[in-house]
Amino acid sequence: MTAKTDFTDEEWTTILQGPPSAGMYVAFSQRGGSIRESFSMAKAYTEARKEHGDSQLLDEIVTAKPEMDHTRYHSPEELKEGTVKHITDAVELLKSKASLEELEEYKKFIVGLANRVAEAHKGITDVERAAIEEIEAALG
Repeated sequence: MTAKTDFTDEEWTTILQGPPSAGMYVAFSQRGGSIRESFSMAKAYTEARKEHGDSQLLDEIVTAKPEMDHTRYHSPEELKEGTVKHITDAVELLKSKASLEELEEYKKFIVGLANRVAEAHKGITDVERAAIEEIEAALG
């Protein structure tokens, strides 16, 4: 099993940035409702913690408080590029250090979180669906 201790601090930060970046990208892809989406993201982490024990790696990821820097991006395009970079960097790291099963669990968590955020405000819009598809493409 892969754990936080298998990564440097910088690598671990990269792994942790993927899920909240995806959630933030979906939340801001459609105008309005960012509070509901934030609560949905928190709920996705809470529910993943309840499934404790299936994956040590995922357990450690969802136990960490999701960190999001709202000031880092100055446009939707920058947010999209940052999200794709966070996700692809994390996936590459996990490919080199984690099992295929752990990588798939990480991907599943990110897609589930993105869908939950999209559903938080009157269902999934076409814009949110497009953002989720871009996230899925970045996950490979």
